[in-house]
Amino acid sequence: MKILYSGGSTLGSVSPLIAIHQQLNKKNNVISNYKSLWLGTYKGPERKIIEKENIKFKPIISGKLRRYFDLRNILDLFKIKFGFWQAFFTILKFKPNIILSAGGFVSVPVVWAGWILRVPILIHQQDVRQGLANKLMSLFAKKITVALDTSLKNFSKKKTALVGNPVRNELIIMNYPPSPLKITTGLRRTGESGDKNLNKFKFKNNLPTILVTGGGTGASEINNLIWNNLNELIKFCNIIHLTGKNKNNKFIESEQYKSFEFLGNEIADVLNISDIVISRAGLSSLTELAYLKKPIIIIPIPNSHQEDNAEYFKNKNACIYLKQKELTSIKLVQEVKNLLNNKNKQKELSKNINKIFVDYSGEKIVSEIIKLTN
Repeated sequence: MKILYSGGSTLGSVSPLIAIHQQLNKKNNVISNYKSLWLGTYKGPERKIIEKENIKFKPIISGKLRRYFDLRNILDLFKIKFGFWQAFFTILKFKPNIILSAGGFVSVPVVWAGWILRVPILIHQQDVRQGLANKLMSLFAKKITVALDTSLKNFSKKKTALVGNPVRNELIIMNYPPSPLKITTGLRRTGESGDKNLNKFKFKNNLPTILVTGGGTGASEINNLIWNNLNELIKFCNIIHLTGKNKNNKFIESEQYKSFEFLGNEIADVLNISDIVISRAGLSSLTELAYLKKPIIIIPIPNSHQEDNAEYFKNKNACIYLKQKELTSIKLVQEVKNLLNNKNKQKELSKNINKIFVDYSGEKIVSEIIKLTN
């Protein structure tokens, strides 16, 4: 089986495909001579992670179509056209059995080229709201898989299946064998990587630890909220802060604050030692937090599909939802303190968030891939 993956620019469209690739690698008894190629962006953060998985990576020109008037749309039409021809000749040479995408505008010309060359296409929809890239690609897909039950209504019933959202091997290994969430400080699991790798994330106190992340590219607004309230927050907790590439411009010294621009597979260790997480509402990140039963505070990007995701999780009583436009320094500090002090609320959120997805293993989506290629 030859699979052509496509996605990038942000890690949201990358993580589920990595998980699928890892699952396919385990299927030696079903799939023989498995080969893969990934078409991504030139400047996105995905290349390093993809090549670590021994997937051959090839960047192509990527444009973006915006739903509003912008002069960049004109230039990006030419980029999409150029990317289409790059994808077209790559597909001719690689001859994939199937093309997989989980969104991202870099995938649009890839899917269009694949459809013309009659390659079966599977599109995976993660978010509650259908993104423009997936909307442009879904018409050409032979199969559409969705992560959430509410997304089924957005696509043709005949070719759509609910499969949940797969998580990467490092998280599955870390959480195996499955066990109830241990809320009490000091009882967190050390994971498979061992204490040596965890040392740079550990703190020399018994305070609870929170992880703050704005997604693969970071979030300046969340970063500033943390920096502006750091003195108050470290009175009652430790902070591990993922700022995003080129956004860690604050030099702060504190025994209770550690910041990193970006973490690859080490994110599993950080999640392991975190009591609660402050996060954006990208479905890829939320899936990993749900799998690990993490109590979360969600601050979605305003006026975006992330607000729909946050609303869905809130309605399932699976998160604390804070709107960025209404968020003040006092409110942020108080919400973090309230959740850390309320163990029953943590357990309730942990239990409910884990029930959001019907499957985390990737088995359901891999089954659809095998059926489609056969």
